[in-house]
Amino acid sequence: MTNQTRQQQMRYLFARAGFGATPAELDAASRKSLKKVVRQLFNDSESVPELRVVEADTSETKKQLKGLFRNGQLDKDMLKERIRDNAEKVRDLNLQWLDQMAIGKAALREKMALFWHGHFACRTQGRNPLFMQQYANTIRQNALGKFSDLLMAVSKEPAMLQFLNNQQNRKNAPNENFAREVMELFTLGRGNYSEHDIKEAARAFTGWQFTPDGHFIFREQVHDEGEKTIFGKTGAFKGEDVIAMLLENKQTARFVTAKIYRFFVNETEDKKRVDELAAQFYKSNYDITDLLETIFTSDWFYDPKNVGAHIKSPVELLAGLRHTLGVQFEQPQSQIFVQRTLGQLLFYPPNVAGWPGGKNWIDSSSLLFRMQLPSYILKAAEIAVQPKEDGDVNTQSLARKGGSRFQTKVDWADFEAAFAKIPDSNLTDAIASTLIPFPLRPDQRELISKQAKPGQSRSEQIHAITTALMSLPEYQLT
Repeated sequence: MTNQTRQQQMRYLFARAGFGATPAELDAASRKSLKKVVRQLFNDSESVPELRVVEADTSETKKQLKGLFRNGQLDKDMLKERIRDNAEKVRDLNLQWLDQMAIGKAALREKMALFWHGHFACRTQGRNPLFMQQYANTIRQNALGKFSDLLMAVSKEPAMLQFLNNQQNRKNAPNENFAREVMELFTLGRGNYSEHDIKEAARAFTGWQFTPDGHFIFREQVHDEGEKTIFGKTGAFKGEDVIAMLLENKQTARFVTAKIYRFFVNETEDKKRVDELAAQFYKSNYDITDLLETIFTSDWFYDPKNVGAHIKSPVELLAGLRHTLGVQFEQPQSQIFVQRTLGQLLFYPPNVAGWPGGKNWIDSSSLLFRMQLPSYILKAAEIAVQPKEDGDVNTQSLARKGGSRFQTKVDWADFEAAFAKIPDSNLTDAIASTLIPFPLRPDQRELISKQAKPGQSRSEQIHAITTALMSLPEYQLT
Protein backbone atom coordinates (compact mmCIF):
# COMPACT_ATOMS: atom_id res chain seq x y z
CA MET A 1 0.00 0.00 0.00
CA THR A 2 1.45 3.37 -1.04
CA ASN A 3 1.68 6.22 1.44
CA GLN A 4 -0.99 8.13 -0.50
CA THR A 5 -3.36 5.14 -0.45
CA ARG A 6 -2.66 4.68 3.25
CA GLN A 7 -3.45 8.33 3.88
CA GLN A 8 -6.72 8.01 1.97
CA GLN A 9 -7.61 5.00 4.14
CA MET A 10 -6.93 7.08 7.26
CA ARG A 11 -8.96 10.00 5.89
CA TYR A 12 -11.91 7.63 5.47
CA LEU A 13 -11.48 6.11 8.95
CA PHE A 14 -11.25 9.47 10.70
CA ALA A 15 -14.25 10.81 8.77
CA ARG A 16 -16.43 7.82 9.65
CA ALA A 17 -15.20 7.17 13.20
CA GLY A 18 -15.00 10.88 14.05
CA PHE A 19 -15.36 14.24 12.36
CA GLY A 20 -12.41 14.19 9.99
CA ALA A 21 -8.73 14.88 10.62
CA THR A 22 -6.09 17.52 10.13
CA PRO A 23 -3.33 16.83 7.56
CA ALA A 24 -0.88 16.37 10.45
CA GLU A 25 -3.13 13.74 12.07
CA LEU A 26 -3.45 11.89 8.77
CA ASP A 27 0.30 11.92 8.26
CA ALA A 28 0.96 10.56 11.75
CA ALA A 29 -1.73 7.88 11.44
CA SER A 30 -0.48 6.70 8.03
CA ARG A 31 2.81 5.68 9.68
CA LYS A 32 1.09 3.26 12.10
CA SER A 33 -0.73 -0.03 11.66
CA LEU A 34 -4.49 0.13 11.24
CA LYS A 35 -5.10 -1.75 14.49
CA LYS A 36 -2.93 0.70 16.43
CA VAL A 37 -4.73 3.70 14.95
CA VAL A 38 -8.15 2.23 15.77
CA ARG A 39 -7.05 1.33 19.30
CA GLN A 40 -5.76 4.90 19.74
CA LEU A 41 -9.17 6.28 18.76
CA PHE A 42 -10.72 4.30 21.61
CA ASN A 43 -7.94 5.24 24.06
CA ASP A 44 -8.38 8.93 23.23
CA SER A 45 -12.09 8.57 24.01
CA GLU A 46 -11.69 7.10 27.49
CA SER A 47 -12.20 10.35 29.40
CA VAL A 48 -15.62 12.02 29.27
CA PRO A 49 -15.60 15.73 30.19
CA GLU A 50 -19.08 16.63 31.40
CA LEU A 51 -21.21 19.14 29.58
CA ARG A 52 -22.45 21.65 32.12
CA VAL A 53 -24.57 24.75 31.72
CA VAL A 54 -26.67 24.39 34.90
CA GLU A 55 -26.09 22.91 38.34
CA ALA A 56 -28.26 20.07 39.65
CA ASP A 57 -29.20 21.94 42.85
CA THR A 58 -32.42 20.80 44.54
CA SER A 59 -32.87 23.99 46.58
CA GLU A 60 -32.28 26.16 43.50
CA THR A 61 -34.85 24.16 41.51
CA LYS A 62 -37.46 24.63 44.23
CA LYS A 63 -36.64 28.32 44.41
CA GLN A 64 -37.09 28.70 40.65
CA LEU A 65 -40.42 26.87 40.69
CA LYS A 66 -41.64 29.00 43.59
CA GLY A 67 -40.59 32.16 41.73
CA LEU A 68 -43.10 31.43 38.97
CA PHE A 69 -46.00 32.10 41.30
CA ARG A 70 -47.21 35.41 42.70
CA ASN A 71 -50.00 35.52 45.29
CA GLY A 72 -50.73 31.89 44.53
CA GLN A 73 -51.18 32.55 40.81
CA LEU A 74 -48.90 31.55 37.92
CA ASP A 75 -47.03 34.65 36.70
CA LYS A 76 -47.21 34.33 32.89
CA ASP A 77 -44.52 36.94 32.28
CA MET A 78 -42.14 35.14 34.61
CA LEU A 79 -42.99 31.86 32.89
CA LYS A 80 -42.17 33.33 29.45
CA GLU A 81 -38.89 34.69 30.78
CA ARG A 82 -38.04 31.31 32.33
CA ILE A 83 -38.80 29.46 29.08
CA ARG A 84 -36.66 31.92 27.12
CA ASP A 85 -33.80 31.58 29.62
CA ASN A 86 -34.05 27.79 29.54
CA ALA A 87 -34.02 27.75 25.73
CA GLU A 88 -30.82 29.81 25.76
CA LYS A 89 -29.23 27.36 28.20
CA VAL A 90 -30.15 24.46 25.90
CA ARG A 91 -28.49 26.46 23.11
CA ASP A 92 -25.36 26.80 25.27
CA LEU A 93 -25.46 23.04 25.87
CA ASN A 94 -25.66 22.52 22.10
CA LEU A 95 -22.59 24.70 21.55
CA GLN A 96 -20.62 23.03 24.36
CA TRP A 97 -21.24 19.63 22.80
CA LEU A 98 -20.35 20.88 19.34
CA ASP A 99 -17.07 22.19 20.77
CA GLN A 100 -16.28 18.71 22.11
CA MET A 101 -16.94 17.22 18.66
CA ALA A 102 -14.76 19.82 16.92
CA ILE A 103 -11.82 19.49 19.35
CA GLY A 104 -11.26 16.01 17.99
CA LYS A 105 -9.48 14.39 20.95
CA ALA A 106 -12.39 12.09 21.87
CA ALA A 107 -14.01 12.27 18.43
CA LEU A 108 -15.04 8.59 18.39
CA ARG A 109 -17.00 8.92 21.64
CA GLU A 110 -18.71 12.10 20.47
CA LYS A 111 -19.52 10.56 17.06
CA MET A 112 -21.06 7.53 18.74
CA ALA A 113 -22.98 9.79 21.13
CA LEU A 114 -24.32 11.69 18.11
CA PHE A 115 -25.54 8.35 16.73
CA TRP A 116 -27.23 7.54 20.05
CA HIS A 117 -28.85 11.00 20.10
CA GLY A 118 -30.60 10.01 16.88
CA HIS A 119 -31.39 6.49 18.11
CA PHE A 120 -32.67 7.60 21.53
CA ALA A 121 -34.20 10.75 20.06
CA CYS A 122 -35.28 13.16 22.77
CA ARG A 123 -36.56 16.69 22.32
CA THR A 124 -36.53 19.11 25.22
CA GLN A 125 -39.96 19.60 26.77
CA GLY A 126 -40.50 22.90 28.58
CA ARG A 127 -36.97 23.81 27.44
CA ASN A 128 -35.57 22.08 30.54
CA PRO A 129 -31.76 22.49 30.34
CA LEU A 130 -31.04 20.33 33.40
CA PHE A 131 -32.90 17.33 31.97
CA MET A 132 -31.22 17.71 28.57
CA GLN A 133 -27.81 18.14 30.18
CA GLN A 134 -28.24 14.89 32.13
CA TYR A 135 -29.54 13.09 29.02
CA ALA A 136 -26.59 14.31 26.89
CA ASN A 137 -24.03 13.29 29.50
CA THR A 138 -25.67 9.87 29.91
CA ILE A 139 -25.44 9.01 26.20
CA ARG A 140 -21.88 10.37 26.06
CA GLN A 141 -20.72 8.46 29.15
CA ASN A 142 -22.24 5.18 27.94
CA ALA A 143 -21.62 5.69 24.21
CA LEU A 144 -18.83 3.08 23.97
CA GLY A 145 -19.81 0.79 26.84
CA LYS A 146 -22.51 -1.88 27.01
CA PHE A 147 -25.75 -1.21 25.15
CA SER A 148 -27.57 -2.89 28.04
CA ASP A 149 -26.28 -0.23 30.46
CA LEU A 150 -27.02 2.58 28.02
CA LEU A 151 -30.57 1.36 27.37
CA MET A 152 -31.39 1.18 31.08
CA ALA A 153 -29.76 4.51 31.87
CA VAL A 154 -31.36 6.51 29.06
CA SER A 155 -34.76 4.88 29.69
CA LYS A 156 -34.64 6.27 33.23
CA GLU A 157 -33.58 9.76 32.21
CA PRO A 158 -36.17 12.39 33.23
CA ALA A 159 -35.86 13.99 29.77
CA MET A 160 -36.89 10.71 28.10
CA LEU A 161 -39.61 9.84 30.58
CA GLN A 162 -41.05 13.33 30.11
CA PHE A 163 -40.73 13.29 26.30
CA LEU A 164 -42.50 9.91 26.07
CA ASN A 165 -45.20 10.78 28.65
CA ASN A 166 -44.36 8.13 31.24
CA GLN A 167 -45.03 10.57 34.07
CA GLN A 168 -48.70 10.12 33.08
CA ASN A 169 -48.40 6.30 33.05
CA ARG A 170 -50.27 5.09 36.15
CA LYS A 171 -52.12 1.99 37.25
CA ASN A 172 -55.73 1.93 36.05
CA ALA A 173 -54.78 4.61 33.46
CA PRO A 174 -51.75 3.30 31.56
CA ASN A 175 -50.04 5.45 28.91
CA GLU A 176 -48.52 3.24 26.21
CA ASN A 177 -46.26 5.82 24.55
CA PHE A 178 -43.05 5.00 26.44
CA ALA A 179 -43.45 1.21 26.16
CA ARG A 180 -44.19 1.48 22.42
CA GLU A 181 -41.14 3.57 21.58
CA VAL A 182 -38.81 1.46 23.73
CA MET A 183 -39.79 -1.53 21.58
CA GLU A 184 -40.23 0.09 18.18
CA LEU A 185 -37.34 2.58 18.17
CA PHE A 186 -34.85 1.52 20.85
CA THR A 187 -34.74 -2.29 20.68
CA LEU A 188 -36.85 -4.60 18.50
CA GLY A 189 -38.00 -2.48 15.60
CA ARG A 190 -41.50 -2.32 14.16
CA GLY A 191 -43.30 -5.63 13.61
CA ASN A 192 -41.37 -7.61 16.23
CA TYR A 193 -43.88 -7.27 19.08
CA SER A 194 -47.64 -7.33 19.49
CA GLU A 195 -50.07 -4.68 20.65
CA HIS A 196 -50.73 -6.92 23.64
CA ASP A 197 -47.01 -6.82 24.51
CA ILE A 198 -47.12 -3.00 24.47
CA LYS A 199 -50.24 -2.80 26.65
CA GLU A 200 -48.78 -5.18 29.22
CA ALA A 201 -45.33 -3.54 29.14
CA ALA A 202 -46.95 -0.15 29.73
CA ARG A 203 -48.41 -1.57 32.94
CA ALA A 204 -44.92 -2.74 33.95
CA PHE A 205 -43.50 0.77 33.41
CA THR A 206 -46.11 2.42 35.66
CA GLY A 207 -44.36 4.18 38.54
CA TRP A 208 -41.28 5.10 36.48
CA GLN A 209 -41.27 8.82 37.15
CA PHE A 210 -38.95 11.71 37.95
CA THR A 211 -38.62 14.60 40.37
CA PRO A 212 -38.52 18.30 39.32
CA ASP A 213 -34.80 18.42 40.17
CA GLY A 214 -33.98 15.65 37.69
CA HIS A 215 -33.93 12.38 39.63
CA PHE A 216 -35.48 9.10 38.54
CA ILE A 217 -37.94 7.80 41.10
CA PHE A 218 -40.03 4.63 41.31
CA ARG A 219 -43.42 5.51 42.80
CA GLU A 220 -44.88 2.28 44.13
CA GLN A 221 -48.27 3.84 44.82
CA VAL A 222 -48.93 4.36 41.09
CA HIS A 223 -47.34 1.09 39.94
CA ASP A 224 -49.55 -1.72 38.68
CA GLU A 225 -48.47 -4.71 40.80
CA GLY A 226 -50.71 -7.20 39.01
CA GLU A 227 -49.54 -10.02 36.76
CA LYS A 228 -48.68 -9.18 33.14
CA THR A 229 -48.03 -11.43 30.16
CA ILE A 230 -45.24 -10.07 27.94
CA PHE A 231 -43.60 -12.02 25.10
CA GLY A 232 -45.36 -15.14 26.37
CA LYS A 233 -44.01 -14.83 29.92
CA THR A 234 -46.27 -14.13 32.89
CA GLY A 235 -45.34 -12.43 36.15
CA ALA A 236 -45.70 -9.31 38.31
CA PHE A 237 -43.18 -7.56 36.06
CA LYS A 238 -41.67 -4.12 36.59
CA GLY A 239 -39.92 -1.89 34.05
CA GLU A 240 -36.49 -3.42 34.65
CA ASP A 241 -37.93 -6.86 33.83
CA VAL A 242 -39.19 -5.60 30.47
CA ILE A 243 -35.77 -4.12 29.64
CA ALA A 244 -34.16 -7.48 30.52
CA MET A 245 -36.61 -9.34 28.25
CA LEU A 246 -35.86 -6.98 25.37
CA LEU A 247 -32.12 -7.57 25.78
CA GLU A 248 -32.63 -11.35 25.89
CA ASN A 249 -34.29 -11.12 22.47
CA LYS A 250 -31.69 -11.50 19.69
CA GLN A 251 -33.81 -9.23 17.49
CA THR A 252 -32.64 -6.30 19.65
CA ALA A 253 -29.00 -7.04 18.74
CA ARG A 254 -30.00 -7.36 15.06
CA PHE A 255 -31.98 -4.11 15.02
CA VAL A 256 -29.31 -2.02 16.76
CA THR A 257 -26.44 -3.54 14.75
CA ALA A 258 -28.24 -2.78 11.48
CA LYS A 259 -28.63 0.87 12.47
CA ILE A 260 -24.97 1.12 13.44
CA TYR A 261 -23.98 -0.50 10.12
CA ARG A 262 -26.09 1.97 8.13
CA PHE A 263 -24.62 4.90 10.07
CA PHE A 264 -20.94 3.92 9.97
CA VAL A 265 -20.61 1.71 6.87
CA ASN A 266 -23.29 1.98 4.20
CA GLU A 267 -27.00 2.76 4.06
CA THR A 268 -27.42 -0.25 1.80
CA GLU A 269 -27.34 -3.11 4.26
CA ASP A 270 -25.28 -6.25 3.65
CA LYS A 271 -27.68 -8.70 5.31
CA LYS A 272 -25.20 -11.54 5.82
CA ARG A 273 -22.56 -9.24 7.28
CA VAL A 274 -25.05 -7.54 9.61
CA ASP A 275 -26.28 -10.97 10.77
CA GLU A 276 -22.69 -11.94 11.64
CA LEU A 277 -22.04 -8.67 13.45
CA ALA A 278 -25.35 -8.93 15.33
CA ALA A 279 -24.48 -12.45 16.52
CA GLN A 280 -21.14 -11.14 17.79
CA PHE A 281 -22.84 -8.13 19.45
CA TYR A 282 -25.29 -10.40 21.27
CA LYS A 283 -22.59 -12.87 22.32
CA SER A 284 -20.41 -10.05 23.71
CA ASN A 285 -23.28 -8.96 25.97
CA TYR A 286 -23.88 -5.91 23.75
CA ASP A 287 -20.31 -4.57 23.91
CA ILE A 288 -20.35 -1.45 21.71
CA THR A 289 -16.57 -1.02 21.64
CA ASP A 290 -16.09 -4.63 20.56
CA LEU A 291 -18.59 -4.17 17.70
CA LEU A 292 -17.05 -0.93 16.45
CA GLU A 293 -13.50 -2.25 16.68
CA THR A 294 -14.49 -5.21 14.53
CA ILE A 295 -16.02 -2.89 11.94
CA PHE A 296 -13.14 -0.41 11.79
CA THR A 297 -10.43 -3.09 11.51
CA SER A 298 -12.18 -5.21 8.86
CA ASP A 299 -11.00 -5.16 5.25
CA TRP A 300 -14.58 -4.92 3.97
CA PHE A 301 -15.10 -1.60 5.83
CA TYR A 302 -12.58 -0.03 3.41
CA ASP A 303 -14.18 -1.52 0.30
CA PRO A 304 -14.47 1.14 -2.46
CA LYS A 305 -18.28 0.70 -2.51
CA ASN A 306 -18.43 2.14 1.03
CA VAL A 307 -16.07 5.07 0.46
CA GLY A 308 -17.98 8.26 -0.31
CA ALA A 309 -21.32 6.51 0.33
CA HIS A 310 -22.20 8.54 3.44
CA ILE A 311 -23.65 12.06 3.23
CA LYS A 312 -22.43 14.17 6.14
CA SER A 313 -25.12 15.30 8.52
CA PRO A 314 -25.15 19.07 9.20
CA VAL A 315 -23.47 18.55 12.58
CA GLU A 316 -20.82 16.29 11.05
CA LEU A 317 -20.19 18.88 8.35
CA LEU A 318 -19.86 21.76 10.80
CA ALA A 319 -17.77 19.89 13.39
CA GLY A 320 -15.51 18.46 10.67
CA LEU A 321 -14.86 21.80 9.01
CA ARG A 322 -14.05 23.32 12.39
CA HIS A 323 -11.69 20.50 13.32
CA THR A 324 -9.79 20.32 10.04
CA LEU A 325 -9.02 24.05 9.98
CA GLY A 326 -9.17 24.91 13.68
CA VAL A 327 -12.13 27.26 13.10
CA GLN A 328 -13.46 29.33 16.00
CA PHE A 329 -16.63 31.42 15.71
CA GLU A 330 -16.43 34.85 17.34
CA GLN A 331 -20.22 34.58 17.81
CA PRO A 332 -20.71 30.88 18.69
CA GLN A 333 -24.49 31.14 18.26
CA SER A 334 -23.89 31.47 14.51
CA GLN A 335 -23.58 27.68 14.60
CA ILE A 336 -27.23 27.46 15.69
CA PHE A 337 -28.11 29.30 12.48
CA VAL A 338 -26.11 26.74 10.46
CA GLN A 339 -27.75 23.78 12.19
CA ARG A 340 -31.27 25.13 11.72
CA THR A 341 -30.68 26.15 8.12
CA LEU A 342 -29.42 22.65 7.27
CA GLY A 343 -32.06 20.84 9.32
CA GLN A 344 -30.23 19.27 12.28
CA LEU A 345 -30.38 21.17 15.55
CA LEU A 346 -28.93 19.24 18.50
CA PHE A 347 -31.56 18.52 21.19
CA TYR A 348 -34.37 19.29 18.73
CA PRO A 349 -34.86 16.10 16.65
CA PRO A 350 -37.95 16.38 14.43
CA ASN A 351 -39.79 13.54 16.20
CA VAL A 352 -39.34 10.38 18.28
CA ALA A 353 -37.68 8.59 15.33
CA GLY A 354 -34.84 11.11 15.16
CA TRP A 355 -33.35 12.52 11.96
CA PRO A 356 -33.94 10.31 8.88
CA GLY A 357 -30.43 11.02 7.53
CA GLY A 358 -28.95 9.91 4.21
CA LYS A 359 -30.35 11.63 1.13
CA ASN A 360 -32.92 13.35 3.35
CA TRP A 361 -30.17 15.81 4.30
CA ILE A 362 -30.11 17.14 0.77
CA ASP A 363 -32.68 19.31 -0.97
CA SER A 364 -32.31 22.20 -3.41
CA SER A 365 -32.01 24.92 -0.74
CA SER A 366 -29.81 23.05 1.74
CA LEU A 367 -27.40 21.77 -0.94
CA LEU A 368 -26.68 25.31 -2.11
CA PHE A 369 -26.05 26.49 1.46
CA ARG A 370 -23.89 23.43 2.20
CA MET A 371 -21.64 24.15 -0.77
CA GLN A 372 -21.42 27.85 0.07
CA LEU A 373 -20.80 27.24 3.78
CA PRO A 374 -16.97 27.06 3.48
CA SER A 375 -16.95 30.47 1.75
CA TYR A 376 -19.30 31.90 4.37
CA ILE A 377 -17.07 30.63 7.16
CA LEU A 378 -13.60 31.10 5.66
CA LYS A 379 -14.21 34.34 3.75
CA ALA A 380 -16.84 35.99 5.98
CA ALA A 381 -19.12 36.26 2.94
CA GLU A 382 -22.64 37.72 3.13
CA ILE A 383 -25.28 35.06 3.88
CA ALA A 384 -28.36 35.08 1.67
CA VAL A 385 -30.20 32.10 3.17
CA GLN A 386 -32.98 31.78 5.74
CA PRO A 387 -33.27 28.86 8.20
CA LYS A 388 -35.93 26.22 7.59
CA GLU A 389 -39.16 26.70 9.50
CA ASP A 390 -39.65 24.05 12.18
CA GLY A 391 -42.54 25.61 14.08
CA ASP A 392 -40.48 26.26 17.21
CA VAL A 393 -40.36 29.92 18.19
CA ASN A 394 -37.31 29.37 20.40
CA THR A 395 -35.13 27.75 17.76
CA GLN A 396 -36.16 30.45 15.29
CA SER A 397 -35.18 33.29 17.62
CA LEU A 398 -31.88 31.61 18.52
CA ALA A 399 -31.03 31.09 14.85
CA ARG A 400 -31.73 34.73 14.02
CA LYS A 401 -29.02 35.76 16.45
CA GLY A 402 -26.47 34.15 14.14
CA GLY A 403 -26.30 37.31 12.06
CA SER A 404 -25.91 37.71 8.30
CA ARG A 405 -22.13 37.20 8.26
CA PHE A 406 -19.88 34.76 10.12
CA GLN A 407 -16.86 36.21 11.93
CA THR A 408 -14.31 33.44 12.42
CA LYS A 409 -10.69 32.76 13.28
CA VAL A 410 -8.99 30.02 11.27
CA ASP A 411 -5.79 28.27 12.34
CA TRP A 412 -4.27 28.30 8.86
CA ALA A 413 -0.68 27.98 10.12
CA ASP A 414 -0.96 24.32 11.17
CA PHE A 415 -2.89 23.42 8.03
CA GLU A 416 -0.39 25.14 5.71
CA ALA A 417 2.62 23.54 7.42
CA ALA A 418 1.54 20.10 6.20
CA PHE A 419 2.03 21.18 2.57
CA ALA A 420 5.27 23.15 2.96
CA LYS A 421 7.34 20.66 0.94
CA ILE A 422 4.72 19.94 -1.73
CA PRO A 423 5.58 21.37 -5.19
CA ASP A 424 3.08 23.84 -6.64
CA SER A 425 2.23 21.38 -9.42
CA ASN A 426 1.02 18.80 -6.86
CA LEU A 427 -0.53 21.17 -4.32
CA THR A 428 -4.17 20.82 -5.42
CA ASP A 429 -4.08 17.00 -5.39
CA ALA A 430 -2.23 16.91 -2.06
CA ILE A 431 -4.84 19.08 -0.34
CA ALA A 432 -7.68 17.20 -2.04
CA SER A 433 -6.44 13.87 -0.68
CA THR A 434 -6.96 15.16 2.87
CA LEU A 435 -10.44 16.61 2.27
CA ILE A 436 -12.48 14.53 -0.18
CA PRO A 437 -13.06 10.78 -0.69
CA PHE A 438 -12.26 10.55 -4.40
CA PRO A 439 -9.31 11.60 -6.60
CA LEU A 440 -10.01 14.78 -8.54
CA ARG A 441 -11.19 14.47 -12.11
CA PRO A 442 -9.05 16.39 -14.64
CA ASP A 443 -11.76 19.04 -15.11
CA GLN A 444 -12.08 19.50 -11.33
CA ARG A 445 -8.30 19.75 -10.92
CA GLU A 446 -8.10 22.42 -13.60
CA LEU A 447 -11.00 24.38 -12.12
CA ILE A 448 -9.62 24.22 -8.55
CA SER A 449 -6.06 25.06 -9.61
CA LYS A 450 -7.33 28.25 -11.24
CA GLN A 451 -8.40 29.49 -7.81
CA ALA A 452 -4.71 30.09 -7.05
CA LYS A 453 -4.08 33.38 -8.88
CA PRO A 454 -0.68 34.54 -10.20
CA GLY A 455 1.10 36.75 -7.71
CA GLN A 456 -0.57 35.17 -4.67
CA SER A 457 1.57 34.08 -1.76
CA ARG A 458 1.87 30.38 -0.96
CA SER A 459 -0.54 30.88 1.96
CA GLU A 460 -3.12 32.62 -0.19
CA GLN A 461 -2.91 29.81 -2.74
CA ILE A 462 -3.55 27.19 -0.06
CA HIS A 463 -6.48 29.19 1.33
CA ALA A 464 -8.06 29.57 -2.12
CA ILE A 465 -7.58 25.91 -3.11
CA THR A 466 -8.86 24.63 0.24
CA THR A 467 -12.00 26.79 0.13
CA ALA A 468 -12.70 25.68 -3.45
CA LEU A 469 -12.22 22.00 -2.60
CA MET A 470 -14.54 22.28 0.40
CA SER A 471 -17.14 23.81 -1.93
CA LEU A 472 -17.25 20.70 -4.14
CA PRO A 473 -20.20 18.29 -3.79
CA GLU A 474 -17.65 15.56 -2.92
CA TYR A 475 -16.78 17.37 0.32
CA GLN A 476 -20.32 16.56 1.50
CA LEU A 477 -19.42 12.84 1.40
CA THR A 478 -17.23 10.59 3.54
